[in-house]
Amino acid sequence: MHTSLHKAVAAACFALAAGAAHAAADPLHNAIITASYNGQPGGMLGADHLFADEAGSNVSALDPIEPGAEFLSRDYLLAFDFAPDGRLTIFNNGALPAGAYSASFDFGATLAAPITGFSVLDAGPTSGTPVLSIVNGHTISIDLTDVAWNGDFSALTTAITLQGPVAPVPEPDAAWMMLAGLVGIGMLARRRRDAATPR
Repeated sequence: MHTSLHKAVAAACFALAAGAAHAAADPLHNAIITASYNGQPGGMLGADHLFADEAGSNVSALDPIEPGAEFLSRDYLLAFDFAPDGRLTIFNNGALPAGAYSASFDFGATLAAPITGFSVLDAGPTSGTPVLSIVNGHTISIDLTDVAWNGDFSALTTAITLQGPVAPVPEPDAAWMMLAGLVGIGMLARRRRDAATPR
């Protein structure tokens, strides 16, 4: 019985950890993204519209097929590929002439938790510094003006992280009851061990 209790506790802990890990592993699962390019919603062409230059093309769902860009800039110079695990990879489709290059992405109410982190994961062959910003809990922006791409189809990968689950603080009565239960289990285990020990 002692072994089966340990197995049950271990299985429960594993199931909880696996569930938390899955939620943490796919923060952008089922995301619907509204994008703008250089401040213009019409500056982005979305995969849901087959990258057609039409009204509403700046809104796209997360592409379940990897790799698969969700957005192209209207000038076709940049592609933006989101992954369910929170990665955003930006590719240059050719040499970028001098100028301003910025994008913003709004996930609206489709995220499970607020965005708390946005950072460079892998700069690849690029040089220079992208400016990454969290606009609010569901919107990010990236300024690529100072990035040198060092070749066509270079990749710059960033990571978006969401706020982790916050464990509820137990009520004082519940904490005391839990402590008393643990002490009781410990005393019972000790009695059984003492009873099983030959004298």
